[in-house]
Amino acid sequence: MQPDDELCLCFHVTRRKVSNFLRIEKPKRVGQLSECFGAGTGCGWCRPFLQRMFEASQSGSAAEAQLPDAEHYANDRGEYVRSGGGTPPPGATPIDSK
Repeated sequence: MQPDDELCLCFHVTRRKVSNFLRIEKPKRVGQLSECFGAGTGCGWCRPFLQRMFEASQSGSAAEAQLPDAEHYANDRGEYVRSGGGTPPPGATPIDSK
């Protein structure tokens, strides 16, 4: 995933925004990432990935967190939502029509 790819597809929060939030705000708990434009408060798909970035930031390497490429990430999120994993809010990045 590239820095300007969306990590939270519900609220269009990019990986760069999350990285900057981690660097500047230095949250103490992963739940505080919701203060970064609502990341993680929609369908829930991005929460494990936010957790990875948070954990990496605790060791000083948030930019190094391993995340899938944007295309696979979006496709997997579509499957997650279609299987009942979560409900995106109005205005979220659309789910593909597979």
